[in-house]
Amino acid sequence: MSDFLEKTFYGNTSGSWLLSLAIVIGAVILGKILFWFINKIVKKIAAKSKSKIDDIIVDMVEEPSIVLLVLFGIWFAFKSLTFEQTFEDLFVKGFFFVVIVTVTWLIARLLDAIISEYLEPITKKSESDLDDQLLPIFKKAIRSIVWILGVIIALDNTGFDIGAVLAGLGIGGLALAMAAKDLVSNVFGGITIFTDKPFKIKDRIKIGGFDGTVEEIGIRSTKIRTLAGRVVTVPNAKFTDGMVENVSVEPSRKVVLNLGLIYDTKPDQMQLAMDTLREIVSSHNSTEETIHLAFNNFGDSSLGILLIYYIRKGEDILKTQTDINLAIIGRFAENKLEFAYPTQTILTQQIN
Repeated sequence: MSDFLEKTFYGNTSGSWLLSLAIVIGAVILGKILFWFINKIVKKIAAKSKSKIDDIIVDMVEEPSIVLLVLFGIWFAFKSLTFEQTFEDLFVKGFFFVVIVTVTWLIARLLDAIISEYLEPITKKSESDLDDQLLPIFKKAIRSIVWILGVIIALDNTGFDIGAVLAGLGIGGLALAMAAKDLVSNVFGGITIFTDKPFKIKDRIKIGGFDGTVEEIGIRSTKIRTLAGRVVTVPNAKFTDGMVENVSVEPSRKVVLNLGLIYDTKPDQMQLAMDTLREIVSSHNSTEETIHLAFNNFGDSSLGILLIYYIRKGEDILKTQTDINLAIIGRFAENKLEFAYPTQTILTQQIN
């Protein structure tokens, strides 16, 4: 056994290799113990406190701390061995790169959890919907900044020339901006939506032939669920280049109804028809007081009546129209007022 332990592999004895392996295994076991300890004991202690910040910290540092423990176990295992200087330098750089990335992961998790726990409830309580729309973008921006800074620091510690990298990114970014002008216009379109607020989430809008409800407003595009139930993704640049109609902000829904009665209708019957229409609309609970009514047309085959009424905001539009139309059919039938349909009368004359 002693002879085996004294054998040399890649510059280290078998005993040294076994010792380093034991260190790694021990670090993994300690990681599992730490995981159990945090879940079974630390979280219960944190849950008893009135503050939520300790619960957030414990929950967010749990996984990264275990990864860091295992990483440092690998570090000590490596240091117990002997390698060529080139390989050792490469390992050290790679190790610190992974450690910094793990710490960045930890910070990103913490900030994300703090924003979700403390900022989201505040935005939900506010009357404005703008903060609800901006918060997801703010979270993504914070997460991106943390990761970009973390990767830059990690690369700097591994010996990369960050100045040259950033300069290259600046030149490449200029070329990319020229090639991605559509993306830039969409982003500015998103900023315009957030500042001008032509609509908000859950508003019904019409744009580019699409009619639907706004489900999500992003920095690049907006998602609309059409009346057919399909989701349409509209680039935000469309909202700055074209016209958008916000149906939800209308004070009331205007309904225009053109009716035609037969030419045999007498003047008193026409007046009765208009009085009946006014009574039907004014007596409905969902309509406004304003009614426009007129005998306005001598058509080819009918005497035309124009009826304009308004359905109050928040009422069921389709149901209101159905109620009024059914009432018109019923009352006109009771009063023997006949609707016209396209007809032609042909007069013939006999020539002797």
